[in-house]
Amino acid sequence: MIAIVTNTLMPDLDEDGARLVAALAERGIRALPAIWDDPDVDWASYAAAIVRITWDYIDRRNEFVAWAHGTARRTRLANPFDVLEWNTDKRYLKTLAARGAAIVPTVFVDSGAPVPSVSELAAAFPSADELVVKPTVGAGSKDAGRYRTESEAEQLARHLMRLLAAGRSAMVQPYLDGIDHAGETALVFLGGRYHHSIRKSALLPPGGAAVDLEWDEVIAPGEPTIAELAAARIVLDASGAADRLLYARVDLVPASDGSPLLIELECTEPALFLGHHAGAPARFADAIVDWLYSG
Repeated sequence: MIAIVTNTLMPDLDEDGARLVAALAERGIRALPAIWDDPDVDWASYAAAIVRITWDYIDRRNEFVAWAHGTARRTRLANPFDVLEWNTDKRYLKTLAARGAAIVPTVFVDSGAPVPSVSELAAAFPSADELVVKPTVGAGSKDAGRYRTESEAEQLARHLMRLLAAGRSAMVQPYLDGIDHAGETALVFLGGRYHHSIRKSALLPPGGAAVDLEWDEVIAPGEPTIAELAAARIVLDASGAADRLLYARVDLVPASDGSPLLIELECTEPALFLGHHAGAPARFADAIVDWLYSG
């Protein structure tokens, strides 16, 4: 018996979770939902715990990391504890960039550190007319905003200060308008192998409005280009954990010249869009079976 780890708002999992449970049942494995912060869950009673929809951790990251650490001592955890700890703060992008991955240019601002002015941020991205502000610990576009550097500088500054005043670290990036036309490409890897991709529409409207949830995204199956596949593999290699990832999603956006840039590497609780590819639930279930018997 294994646990599919979820949150209190989705105690019975989502549609993808149901697909995975059914695929595992066909392989003789009983999988049950388990809420990550439920103190009554006996994690040692499970052969493994697969983190899937723990989306409420963003306001309690320290608690989530402590849970993952404790659970990893009681049962097998996927993805591994050290990956979850590293991947739940987007400052991991610094590591990936230092190891050769092409990321969206980013300025990180830590709480308590000197705060750059809007003019300094604009100077860091001289070709960008708009900047995006978001927390380094977050999900989807929650608490993110898009601002024009000339006409919305005050709103941008307030957004940045609001995050920092709450003790959160922030990140500022140029808004790449190629997203408006091509969207994001999300490449899904299962058991270390590329399986399928989807295209996601842009989420942040102009004018500083932030989107709280990602349910308004337009999502459709898509085929990655050779350049996108190559970029994704570079990202996974740069993570230093490619051979230990049961699942991963590499989100890419186009630079001004069309080359793919990493906007996020999701190794904690990514939507894997299993319903957008007929073979995805079975492939994920097979990857879990292989992982279970490899240990």
